[in-house]
Amino acid sequence: MHIDLRTVSIKPLRHTFDHVARRIGGDKPASRYQEGTFDLQATDNFHYRPTWDPQHEIFDASRSAIRMADWYAFKDPRQFYYGAYTLARAKQQDTAESNFDFVESRGLAADLPVELRDTVLKLLVPLRHVAWGANMNNAAICAYGYGTAFTQPCIYQSMDQLGIAQYLTRVGLLLGDVEVLDDAKAAWMSDDAWQGLRRYVEDSFVVKDPFELYVAQNVALDGLLYPLVFEAIVDDVLAAKGGTAVAMLTQFMTDWYGETKKWVDATVKTAAAESAANKAQLEKWIAHWRDRAAVALLPVARIALADGADAALEDVVQQFNTRLAKAGVAL
Repeated sequence: MHIDLRTVSIKPLRHTFDHVARRIGGDKPASRYQEGTFDLQATDNFHYRPTWDPQHEIFDASRSAIRMADWYAFKDPRQFYYGAYTLARAKQQDTAESNFDFVESRGLAADLPVELRDTVLKLLVPLRHVAWGANMNNAAICAYGYGTAFTQPCIYQSMDQLGIAQYLTRVGLLLGDVEVLDDAKAAWMSDDAWQGLRRYVEDSFVVKDPFELYVAQNVALDGLLYPLVFEAIVDDVLAAKGGTAVAMLTQFMTDWYGETKKWVDATVKTAAAESAANKAQLEKWIAHWRDRAAVALLPVARIALADGADAALEDVVQQFNTRLAKAGVAL
């Protein structure tokens, strides 16, 4: 019997959804990110206004002082939708697990100088409370913000911060014991070095405008904390003193910040370019929260840097200002 195999080309009747086609200029193949982002925000058929906030609809752009003609003007340069996000984080988690296994199996944690180990525990473990606050804040932005292009990355950011809190907890357990978690909580609640940062985090919980909360958390606080703690202190200062193992244990934080700041900058740039009013509002918010974050982080930096904290923080703030200038915000 002779079997003749032929290839049949089936032309699709349509390449994507109508609402996506309208945004990309016609019926042509769209990316998964575009299909998983554009026009997913509910806009009609709300049954009632929330009883806890009758001035607004359940999803309401007027909750923010930032005004956008199109809330889908925001683009995530990482092109994260759920599938791409989970695949990216799975790879990073594999790397983090390998780093933890390497440090633990070779006894590198035990080889750390005692003074350096104590500094790491005092500096890093209380930061898990800051990461938990960031988890809460990004979940709030996702809940009360408007437009999937703006809110979707925030729920990913929220879960990332929860993961960072867990990694910091594991660092504490690897270098110490369960007691170090209690000590870190006690320091967070009562140590003078942490009270400015604790107040910053707690004050951010009651910020009503979702875009201002985005600025307070993702732009200002993360924009100073991560380069100061995980780059300037851990990767540079502590690693030079024999703390290379600590740099390995916190590699996720360093890589994660380098990735997420591209999305943060793109969001700020798009909002600032929309109108002069937006730009002025963003400059006011960013300057306010940057200054508060800098004041709150200085005593934290002194835990590891002592008298060198002022210069290190000044350098980080300058880098922050330069970075935001490129995003169209003059500080």
